[in-house]
Amino acid sequence: MKKSTEFSFFSNIEELDNESKYLAHKAKEATQHAYAPYSKFHVGAALILEDGTLIMGSNQENATYPLSMCAERVALYTAAATHPGKRIVKIAVAAHKKNHKELTGATCCGGCRQVLLEFEERQHKPIEIVMFGYDGKWIKAPSADSLLPLRFAKENLD
Repeated sequence: MKKSTEFSFFSNIEELDNESKYLAHKAKEATQHAYAPYSKFHVGAALILEDGTLIMGSNQENATYPLSMCAERVALYTAAATHPGKRIVKIAVAAHKKNHKELTGATCCGGCRQVLLEFEERQHKPIEIVMFGYDGKWIKAPSADSLLPLRFAKENLD
């Protein structure tokens, strides 16, 4: 896979390409289904498969935090379980704090970056990632590999 760390930054959602804009809106919509009674941090993810299928996920918390699940992983695992073998093209992530309508910055956590990376490796193609950054700008990353360049991968286990 070609490695690229060139990110694109957009001042508002309207500057995104149509597919990214659609996924960003769907990610924001998915935040409404988050179960976040502890952190009050509602995260949504929306991904699109190569055949145009849309899959959404939201964070699901548990009183024992390690058993919680991030929105990105909910969407990724749903895609793998319900559409095996179909390539993931792009994923968008959005978040807001409880009772806030405006988005807040939420880039993928390290665990989600690792999972995204392994999905990329399995499908032998990058997954573009769209996130709302902490500076209030939308970010497009060309791949999970660009977000986690010093990764732990299958080769480390051989």
